[in-house]
Amino acid sequence: MDRQLFAEMYDAHARAVYAYAARMSGDRAGAEDIVSLTFLEAWRLRDALDGITSHRAWLFGVATNVMRNSRRAARRHGNAMARLPPPDTVADPAEAVVSRIVDAAEAAAALAVLGRLRRTDREVLLLSVWSGLSHAEVAQACGVPVGTVRSRLSRARARLRRLAAAHLAAPHPAGKGRL
Repeated sequence: MDRQLFAEMYDAHARAVYAYAARMSGDRAGAEDIVSLTFLEAWRLRDALDGITSHRAWLFGVATNVMRNSRRAARRHGNAMARLPPPDTVADPAEAVVSRIVDAAEAAAALAVLGRLRRTDREVLLLSVWSGLSHAEVAQACGVPVGTVRSRLSRARARLRRLAAAHLAAPHPAGKGRL
């Protein structure tokens, strides 16, 4: 069968094949795919058309087979997907961004009010928290007992939390104070 005869067959029967596929599948977009696959298969089998007396009946047979194959493929795909493990949940990146912004604001507030701590409390806080020294090492560096380091560190942290919270809550002119 040559291209011209095949084009005439398409023009004569494409709407009927589409209507059949739409009724069978209940899906217009899917019916368009069925028509495309039907005529692709018909083109592939065009040499067999010479002995066919009713092209319309033959095309409906091809369309029926295409729909069966499509349903079978969809079922196999669904079964294969069901066998896959469920996807891991992905953390919302917005939470991490907000957390970093809050952490940065709190760190900036702590730095802004650090100078308002007593010198001895500030020394212990800086040596312990930011320099990473143990309580014994801070005691040695400051020349005080370990118990004194613990009490100063506790007092410094509590006061720094209060001052930083007050700093964050206070209104600041645009571009000044917070970050």
